[in-house]
Amino acid sequence: MESDIEESMRKKQRKYPFPGDSTRKNFVQDDDDIQLETTRARFASLLKRHGELTERLSRDSDKMIYERLVKEFEAARASQTEEVSLDGEQWNDGLLATIRERVHMEAERKAMSGDANILECPQEKITYKIGNKVICCLEGARIGIQYETSFAGEPCELYHCVLESKSFLEKMTVLEHTVPFFLPIREAENDLLSSNAMTFIDHVGDLLQAYVDRREQVRLIKELYGNQIAELYHSLPYHMIEFVLDDFDWKVTVSLRYADLVSVLPTRIRVLAWPMHQSKKNTTTLNRKEDGLPGTNPPARLTYAEDALRTMSLPEAYAEIVLNLPHALQQMFNQRTNS
Repeated sequence: MESDIEESMRKKQRKYPFPGDSTRKNFVQDDDDIQLETTRARFASLLKRHGELTERLSRDSDKMIYERLVKEFEAARASQTEEVSLDGEQWNDGLLATIRERVHMEAERKAMSGDANILECPQEKITYKIGNKVICCLEGARIGIQYETSFAGEPCELYHCVLESKSFLEKMTVLEHTVPFFLPIREAENDLLSSNAMTFIDHVGDLLQAYVDRREQVRLIKELYGNQIAELYHSLPYHMIEFVLDDFDWKVTVSLRYADLVSVLPTRIRVLAWPMHQSKKNTTTLNRKEDGLPGTNPPARLTYAEDALRTMSLPEAYAEIVLNLPHALQQMFNQRTNS
């Protein structure tokens, strides 16, 4: 009985009677296999990176820190003797210096708790509310800042940043926080905290609120217009956003870039439209009139859409774009056929 290997070789010879054909076929197949493996490797690397980021976002340790700080801030506010709401110029370096002094006085009082005279005069505990920030003194010579983010008047997540102040003369440092890892809090700490702690506290609040604002704008257009959006991509901080509309005779691509992570309106905007489903007569007319490239339809910029995205929130601009899109596309089509 012939072996399976011999039978396989005989079939291969019948399929490729000339050695050259088999070699050429194998070479092409090997080349395709290499390209396929390269693509697979890149895709696997991308999936691995995505998995690592997802894991980092939902790590149990981060959740534990968040839950612990929430309880600690709730306890601090529950034990407060007064809550002071501040506006504008009332939030300044002098007030922050007062808060630091109170933190160290409380720490010293705890250290000297054996002294009866100290126990008879408990330190008053004041919590300060400035805009979306709540600042309070925490145990262990720490200053806690709780950031209350919102969107369209509705509350969103709470974020925390705890500053450690070992002595009144030493600079403060970020002891722990619940700020998303892709927002540059450590860079802000290095650049701002030692020179101007108030600016650092405000900047972190601006980073968080702008991030939530951009994220919620994207969430809202997906919720309201998801059936019209074919593809949507964004960076983790939502400072780069791209999506495609294909619910029309033209394919419309929108690309948004934000100048920095505290921006809520994009500064670099590009909206392009490609013809997709014209009739044969219209397609022939368009192709004949293109610049020496038969069968091509270069994209056209939708400047009215770019203007809307530059001045409105993303959901508002989207509604404006879709409302005027049929007229704008028809106008562009007429311009192309008449040129």
